Amino acid sequence: MSDRITVFSGSADPAFAQEMCDILGIELSPSRTTRFSNDCLQVQLRANCRRRDVFIVQPLVPPVQENLVELLLMLDAARGASADHITAVIQHFAYARSDKKDAPRISIGGRLVADLLATSGAGRVVTMALHSEQVHGFFSMPVDHLSAVRELAKHFEQRDLSNSVVVSPDFGNAKVATQFARLLQIPVAAGSKRRLNDDTVVIDRIVGDVAGRHAIVLDDEIATGGSIVELLAKLREAGVTGATVCCTHGLFTGPAVDRLRAEPDVHEIVTTNTVPQHHIDELPNLEVRSVAPLFAEAVRRIHCGESVSGLFSDEPTYG
Repeated sequence: MSDRITVFSGSADPAFAQEMCDILGIELSPSRTTRFSNDCLQVQLRANCRRRDVFIVQPLVPPVQENLVELLLMLDAARGASADHITAVIQHFAYARSDKKDAPRISIGGRLVADLLATSGAGRVVTMALHSEQVHGFFSMPVDHLSAVRELAKHFEQRDLSNSVVVSPDFGNAKVATQFARLLQIPVAAGSKRRLNDDTVVIDRIVGDVAGRHAIVLDDEIATGGSIVELLAKLREAGVTGATVCCTHGLFTGPAVDRLRAEPDVHEIVTTNTVPQHHIDELPNLEVRSVAPLFAEAVRRIHCGESVSGLFSDEPTYG
């Protein structure tokens, strides 16, 4: 790895950034975030950035607004320090859920935050599993949009899945669920979902054959767990024998942990470390897959001028 690459981490998940740097064989550069007496943040990058390829690692996880402002300040500091190229590595882009104007007089937050990143100095973004495809188009700079589908699929490589089915909570996620099912070589089904508000959904029916099968539920994100609990109830009615819950971004906010613990037929919950996982003791059936190697390889390819698309294009199925 060239000595002209510099990686900084914000406060949200320095362990992830350290794992990336260990894989890349480089040091994680130090930074310092302080707070003025009027509660404003100040960031100092404590390593040379001049004419270097700078990567700033910061997922937008709770407290989202604090972490977002810290990221913007770090980007601005790198630009002011004459970095050649500045890349924001955002494992979880929380504002992707604000992707459309579905009520009067609201902001499309995803687009606004994308503009703020560009204004602050980001020349590229690396992220994973944006909530919807149109969010990619909000960015005025190149975006490398990684997928955790293969990493999640590896979790099941050595298992007998002959009586399993992948289930998407809604049709919007059906394309990703189909790719996941193709990797596992099993059928796919989907819920017909209507969202009433941020925490309440209605799933009218299950489209596909799930009776007598083990359901592997795949979603991009689990926050409060409302959608998953509603889907599991419908799957029970449809005759599934049990369920495994998979997601890329395991936020598990609010009542999510209690809701998931109350589901006796959920054998396992599988997620990645795009979000720091603090619930392992509370959820004994939680398995965490690291996507730091995937992000590290994306960083290496970006720095070396190689194609990143091979990290998220289709691959042959297992077997």
